[in-house]
Amino acid sequence: MNSNETKTVADFLIADFEYEMQTTLRVIDAVPTSHLDYRPDDKSKTALGLVRHITLEDEWLLNCIANGEFTPPPDDSDACGIMDPAGAIARYKEKVPAALNRVRAMTGDELSKVIDLFGMVQAPGVTFLAMTVKHSVHHRGQLSTYLRPMGGKVPGIYGPSADTQ
Repeated sequence: MNSNETKTVADFLIADFEYEMQTTLRVIDAVPTSHLDYRPDDKSKTALGLVRHITLEDEWLLNCIANGEFTPPPDDSDACGIMDPAGAIARYKEKVPAALNRVRAMTGDELSKVIDLFGMVQAPGVTFLAMTVKHSVHHRGQLSTYLRPMGGKVPGIYGPSADTQ
């Protein structure tokens, strides 16, 4: 792709991510605070761990794209300071739009530069932007499957859910 095409694709992905952010916030908000330690399997993250992962990784991935390099991923343990869904929502609303705006300000040439993800993947920044959208939606989907077993209700995601009709 040339830089104009790259910028067009990035603008589409940014708009898509902005749309998905609202759904992500609704899913995080639906997490019952009384069961934050819920996990469907010992290999799975807890609900709080997944809330932290989504919140911190969305910000981290976008900032890495804007910086043109990947730094070590954030620590999503108790040390991160997010102790409940409300804290995650506050941080997400503060940090993720700012990180997304940094990517939005990038030129097509900047978004075309190849970034190395710890020697595992080398791809243009715009490709990592597409991966960021998928990463966020994937983990949000995981979290949405936790809601009913935790005693919560699943909000509408791509239309109404059985809990919102």
